[in-house]
Amino acid sequence: MIDRLTQTLDFNGAALLLRSERGRVLAGNLANADTPNYKALDFNFQQALQNATGLQQATAPVQMASTQAGHAVPAGLGSPSPALQYRTPLQSSLDANTVDLDVERAAFADNTVRYEASLRFLNGQIKTLTLAINGQ
Repeated sequence: MIDRLTQTLDFNGAALLLRSERGRVLAGNLANADTPNYKALDFNFQQALQNATGLQQATAPVQMASTQAGHAVPAGLGSPSPALQYRTPLQSSLDANTVDLDVERAAFADNTVRYEASLRFLNGQIKTLTLAINGQ
């Protein structure tokens, strides 16, 4: 029972960390919109979340990494470091900068809304658990 609760909270925690990291990457793209030869970066959120939580397809077993004898944690949990990829430019520029402000702003806004939704969902889960523990 405790394992199931921990897995749910760990999953949502990893999602929040990855949303935060994606916000940082997108903010870096926006900050370098006028930097010559800057290449816009992003990452596949779904793949990064699967890697961070150790959840793959339903048929694949969860890969475990041990830190010490007797300890086992899902591989990558708690330290999301997604594989950054260069964004394909929609239109070429003279200074070889691939940042498209409209695309970056839309991605940043979408990520912010999803971060807020994940945070509210996690808060709701914690409130529900608190009520259940207190017997209310």
